Amino acid sequence: LASATMGAMAAVVGGYEVVLDYLTGEILQGHVAPGTRLPNERELASRLGASRSAVREAMKVLRAQGVIVTLPGAAGGTRVASEPGDAFGHMLKLHVALDTISNRELTHTRMVLERASAEVAAEQPDETALAELDGLVAQMIDTPALAFNDLDTAFHLTMARMGHNRLVRDLTVAIRETVTSLLLAAEHVAPDWDTLRDELTAEHRAIVEAIRAGDVDLAGRLSAEHIRHSHAALGLSE
Repeated sequence: LASATMGAMAAVVGGYEVVLDYLTGEILQGHVAPGTRLPNERELASRLGASRSAVREAMKVLRAQGVIVTLPGAAGGTRVASEPGDAFGHMLKLHVALDTISNRELTHTRMVLERASAEVAAEQPDETALAELDGLVAQMIDTPALAFNDLDTAFHLTMARMGHNRLVRDLTVAIRETVTSLLLAAEHVAPDWDTLRDELTAEHRAIVEAIRAGDVDLAGRLSAEHIRHSHAALGLSE
């Protein structure tokens, strides 16, 4: 990692923004790949003509964004992340808390993602994963809201993994984590939780059966309808 131009800029500006721009630029331009170990704080500061505190702040930002990770041990160090980790979920939760993303948008996005996951899963049904889904559905019967929420989360994340698309999987994880507290709060005040739980369980079972049968269109449609119904029933579609 070396750049005379960026080093000169850092010497003038002296802020973490220059270090941040440099590091993100190196990643975007393909100069560093996932898993690449970055120079240590002192070396980066020297190469860029920036203060060590500026480098430290830039690293904090990238770490919070999930772009880099710091691993312990001599073989660890600070590296470019190979997986998005929890960054999607953290950022999404903040935007939902700030009302910059509406429940309607979350619902629609979940419908798109769940449809995609179910369709891909139905193209090549994985019996091991399907058995896991069967087990989760079986546990949903006569389950209180808190336990059901955990099982529901596991169900949708398992289905997302079946698609073998890391971006769809990680976005699904992020959105599901974001709506978990909202769903749980709504489930606690649902006027007839037992009836709703039975309906949602039946919908889960139908999705599994469609995936096992290899019915791509049906699996996708049932998954999207399930999200629409569950969010509407719990007052999260607006």
